[in-house]
Amino acid sequence: MYAESTLVCGRTAKVRKIPQTPFQGQKRRFIKDFKEVLKRFDNITTVVDLFGGSGLLSHVTKRERPDVRVIYNDYDYFCDRLANVTTTNEILSRIRPVLQGVEREKKVPAEQRAQILAIISEYSEKGYVDYITLGSSLLFSGKWAKTFRELSKATMYNVVRKANFDVTGYLDGLEVVHKDYRKLFAQFKDDKDVLFLIDPPYLATDVVSYENYWSLSDYLDVLKLLVGTKYVYFTSNKSQVVELCEWINTNASVGNPFKGVEIRTQQNSLNYHTSFTDIMLVRE
Repeated sequence: MYAESTLVCGRTAKVRKIPQTPFQGQKRRFIKDFKEVLKRFDNITTVVDLFGGSGLLSHVTKRERPDVRVIYNDYDYFCDRLANVTTTNEILSRIRPVLQGVEREKKVPAEQRAQILAIISEYSEKGYVDYITLGSSLLFSGKWAKTFRELSKATMYNVVRKANFDVTGYLDGLEVVHKDYRKLFAQFKDDKDVLFLIDPPYLATDVVSYENYWSLSDYLDVLKLLVGTKYVYFTSNKSQVVELCEWINTNASVGNPFKGVEIRTQQNSLNYHTSFTDIMLVRE
């Protein structure tokens, strides 16, 4: 776990093209809608991005609303990946020639795969390697690797990015912090001029690229932040949280049907990095 810290980046927001650095859960398809929504909040002075992720929402907010203070909570230290983008570009530049002759979106043959791993291993011995970003150019869509070991076990495909990443000025004008979202929320919860951006990891989706495990209770705790605040909240139909809240509202008298029951569990594995727990509950 990282220690909490604060970094204030340059205050002048420059207009830059949104970079294509991959991060699970990115909101690119919502950008148009998000910009329209931001215009409605003409009485805010601060925007707090509680689950900052790749910083995309904070980035767009500062460019659309340069008049407001934007706080980007980079809890998973995405800024480390941005800071090392030069190395990532260098690695990808060495990988592209290796994949010449390999059809796009096809499995990488064993010989080229070994060469790619040798290149990445060379850089891992020197220091930081952004395996998640590299994985987006080498693994099938939706697959992620966070370590050399995970990447070396995965099946590779030629989906290498054709151009280098350019993240120049991406964090300009943002106040970057690394805090537990609850502590950050507590700092601003009584300020009526604050808009909260709330985009927690989705339930029932793959969250392997996030640094911290996210449970159902964690997810439901976030809902308490919505009471009495201005917010833009993101979820997914896979999470079914809206349906859950509607059910609870209709069946408030049910309470907890599992209170006091006997619980037994069995562990199951789908593959080398995915497992789950089956649960049996008994009431006599």
